[in-house]
Amino acid sequence: MLAFIIAIVFVEAFLLILVLYNFSLKERREVEKRVTEIVGQRTPTVREYELKAPFYQRMIKPLLVKLSSHVAKMLPAEKEAMLVKKITSAGISEKIAPRELLVIKYLAAGGAAVLFWTISEIIGKNPVQVILMGCAGLGLGWLLPDFYLNRKDAARKQEIEKTLPDVLDLLTVSVEAGLGFDGALMKVVEKTKGVLSGEFTVMLQEIKMGRPRIEALRDMSRRADVDDLSTFTGSVILADQLGISIGNILRLQSEQIRLKRRQRAEEMAMKAPVKILIPMVLFIFPAIFVILLGPAVIQITNIFTK
Repeated sequence: MLAFIIAIVFVEAFLLILVLYNFSLKERREVEKRVTEIVGQRTPTVREYELKAPFYQRMIKPLLVKLSSHVAKMLPAEKEAMLVKKITSAGISEKIAPRELLVIKYLAAGGAAVLFWTISEIIGKNPVQVILMGCAGLGLGWLLPDFYLNRKDAARKQEIEKTLPDVLDLLTVSVEAGLGFDGALMKVVEKTKGVLSGEFTVMLQEIKMGRPRIEALRDMSRRADVDDLSTFTGSVILADQLGISIGNILRLQSEQIRLKRRQRAEEMAMKAPVKILIPMVLFIFPAIFVILLGPAVIQITNIFTK
């Protein structure tokens, strides 16, 4: 009974301290709010800016930069250019550099090899199987970053192909309303979000820095590496050089891209029966044969055994 009373007193004291602390903290917040309203917003310190940054930029990025300085001598120029193209196509050029990607591939390969080696040792495989498992982990870890980049690249291209006709419609309306091509692109950037809007933003920034529009369009087409966008940029460049109305070009390009998208959908629909045939032959047909022929096989077996 005494222990129960002591526990109740302890809980009540703890709750009382908690209430007083919240009350004092509330008064402090009100005072800070009034000071902020009178003096103005306090400028965050450098440390606060650093702590607000994501974990990748604070911890992982500096480590990759230090390791990539040692890998720079082993990376040929052609290999670096190929990695730059992959990173740019995946849309993560602002997050990671080619040398840092190479460091990630080395770390992933080594980590996967050690993991597979450890698992095979725990399972109790023979030395040959342990070595094979380690080699398999090494290859898997080396190819895993490339697989991630390819997935990002495919998703990026698919989003561009999906949003391009609607963007062209908005461009057409803006140009026919009296805006110039650059002004119409700015309007598209304001009204839409996504990969294509980001590419247009980069292109407009390059034009503001003094780069010719034709070169900026070609660079955007090269970065995205999408056939529909390449056709669109080529038509705009041709219309700009020949003095053709951009509004008509944009309308025709929108109709053609929608037609191509419809044709791709029909092509995928035509491929579906062929793809379905494989699981039907491997999984569905055997089950049907077992259900239909199973009783007959059992009866025939019983007749012959008698």
